Amino acid sequence: MIHFDRFTLENGLKVIFHKDPTSPLAVVNTLYDVGARDESPEKTGFAHLFEHLMFGGSVNIPDFDAPLQHAGGESNAFTSNDITNYYDVLPAQNLETALWLESDRMMSLAFTPKSLETQRSVVIEEFKQRYLNQPYGDVWLYLRPLAYTVHPYQWATIGKEIKHIEDAEMVDVVEFFNKFYNPSNAILCIAGNFELAYIKEVVEKWYSDIPSGIKPARVLPAEPQQTVFREQTIERKVPSDAFYYAFKMPERKNTDYFIVDILSDAMGRDKSSRLYTKIQKELKLVTEIGAYITGSLNDGLLIISGKLSPDVTFEQVDNAIWEVMDTMINIPLSDQEMNRLKNKIKTAKAFQDKGLLNRAMNLAYFELLGDADGINEEAQIYEAIMPKHIQLVSKNILIKTNCSLLKVKAI
Repeated sequence: MIHFDRFTLENGLKVIFHKDPTSPLAVVNTLYDVGARDESPEKTGFAHLFEHLMFGGSVNIPDFDAPLQHAGGESNAFTSNDITNYYDVLPAQNLETALWLESDRMMSLAFTPKSLETQRSVVIEEFKQRYLNQPYGDVWLYLRPLAYTVHPYQWATIGKEIKHIEDAEMVDVVEFFNKFYNPSNAILCIAGNFELAYIKEVVEKWYSDIPSGIKPARVLPAEPQQTVFREQTIERKVPSDAFYYAFKMPERKNTDYFIVDILSDAMGRDKSSRLYTKIQKELKLVTEIGAYITGSLNDGLLIISGKLSPDVTFEQVDNAIWEVMDTMINIPLSDQEMNRLKNKIKTAKAFQDKGLLNRAMNLAYFELLGDADGINEEAQIYEAIMPKHIQLVSKNILIKTNCSLLKVKAI
């Protein structure tokens, strides 16, 4: 059980406090309710660009990292299609250094041409290195628009194309900041060996004078139910042929989300999974294969991906994969198999919860979902899932009309 306290400032900032008397460190985690799904289709990559810009200095503090490092701390951030998350880890006695820095850039980020050009160059280089110049790197630039027709999950966090970042102007950047980076659109989680009264005092001290702003309304186009199988083949200079099957799955708050999560583990989490055992170990059709979910807040994807063995055709692998999926639909998991999957989930969660930073990030994330206490309730949800539930959901998910297939042909 992870205990926490919750309070909200008058300006709308939600605050979660988690006391850990065993840690000499403190974590300050700031989750902003903005991701790539909130971008205009003509101006993509902004959420990720902003992740970088937030380290470019404020009006009052030109170098964000220097004071934090001087206090023995470190910081980082990540952007997804759903959220942008910033975190600082530092000695507990220097907590206020992180609060000073985070509150300052929330209120008065510096918008300088130099910062924009510097971070623009960094992001463009990242786009090239991670997506364009790496084997299989551009897969998601094709798979997302194949799987989604109207929802903004159509594009990756990095954006649709480099040109959108190249064309970003200062007025666009300022508008994005003013819309999404305010107390009403943020969740602050502080973890460490403190008392609640002290946390309330210092948060009030550093954040209360920041204008609340308005939490932007999110009205996203709903992705229509897929009714036809979609397939695309791209040719690339890669070591071997590869495949990516993408099946639509329920949103993060749907109870079936957890069932699909176990389903993906059963099919392709490790060397005891159905896909690995049959297709890689027994038939030797692939050199690697796995299954996982994207974990999206809106309708997400269950992905089956892998790489073909030499002289094996896509058709051979395709037939074998659909046969395995048929077994998921028609043959329930054994109790032994089910228990093994649940135990692995329990072990992974227990390991994750050991880290103070993980606890802080997850508390903020679950608060975004609706209630931070969800961090303590998920185990019960997984425990209640039975083989018949997985079989029933498999019948709705693992069907051809719910699938988009991207093939990468080696040349």
